[in-house]
Amino acid sequence: MRNTVRLAFLTTLIPVARPDTGFEIANAAILDALRAAGHEVTAFGFLRPGEVPANPEGAVVIDAVDVENAVVSKARKLQWLGSALGAALPVACAKLRLAGRGRFVEAVRARGPFDAIVLNSVMLPGAFPELTGLGPCVLVEHNIEHVSAQQNADHARSPLMRALFAREAHLLEKIERRLWQEARFVWTLAEEDRATLGPEMAGKSAVLPLVSGAEVEPLSIQPVAAAHDIGLVGTWTWVPNFTGLDWFLREVCPLLPRDFEIAVAGRLPADMPPVPEQVKLVGRVPDAREFLLSCRTLALASRAGTGVQLKTIEAMQLGAPAAATPLSCRGFTEIPANFRIADERRAFAAALIDLVGAARAGTSLRLDGAAFMARQRAALSSALERGLAAA
Repeated sequence: MRNTVRLAFLTTLIPVARPDTGFEIANAAILDALRAAGHEVTAFGFLRPGEVPANPEGAVVIDAVDVENAVVSKARKLQWLGSALGAALPVACAKLRLAGRGRFVEAVRARGPFDAIVLNSVMLPGAFPELTGLGPCVLVEHNIEHVSAQQNADHARSPLMRALFAREAHLLEKIERRLWQEARFVWTLAEEDRATLGPEMAGKSAVLPLVSGAEVEPLSIQPVAAAHDIGLVGTWTWVPNFTGLDWFLREVCPLLPRDFEIAVAGRLPADMPPVPEQVKLVGRVPDAREFLLSCRTLALASRAGTGVQLKTIEAMQLGAPAAATPLSCRGFTEIPANFRIADERRAFAAALIDLVGAARAGTSLRLDGAAFMARQRAALSSALERGLAAA
């Protein structure tokens, strides 16, 4: 019999009814699994202005404020940078400290004590080191943040951004390594990230296999009419994601037939460069699931980042065919039969041409994602209970 525990779930963004990013989808999946196991969970964090929590009774909103680089003014970014330099913090932590100073730690303390505190990424405990003193802590590493920051530095096109990302990587590594030691248990989203923790962490870490919030689309349901040959979806304002999109547009698209219709869904950076003629930028779509099903095949083109790709999980849940880079499939030991893995641009283009050609000829490429979902959910529940037991 499982023991019900009282948990504080500390997260940058509290889940809302319509998650906008992979980070939010992962937050919701973890929270839902904890609550499904019978635990009493209170989420503490921020909301974007105008949004409401998906579960208001189980949420403590510190403030409604934008904390994402893509949507704030240059003046706000400079304020964050000045605060980061003054406090010797990563910018990612300094902006949270500004948003929650005098309120975040106090809100958690006022509603405590808790049996355990779930630190949903290193950013909040990096901003507020006092949080780790409020109870036994378990840490969720959505990405190995210092590795992602260093990849951003390596891909940066200007010396200034290269220097800023390198600074971020250096400071985040210090915070992460401290938290790995202080936490009772660490969850990562991919086995590759768990290996980065080092052999001394093997006994106090586990991988959380995730699911998105959507249910599996039964194969018996009439499929959505194909509106696009190739689809890509993501939060392209996040630098590691945009690195993959940029590679696809510059390196892969010129190798594809001109009559291929390609759609890119999701938030785009303000300085988005021109795209090839056959590419349509559709922005945020009302239903990402419907968009994915309306594409003959998907392009999973990650070239940077750590953690696990939520868009890959969604594709697998839907049984959708895809051409994918090896990095897009990190964290998965079983690759669906309708995935084509390719890391070189010509091979990636050839895989897309093959998949689109088969779909246009009337071949059904979708698979049943139910077994994948069942395995993911069972493994997620098991890994969460193991971490909570350690706390």
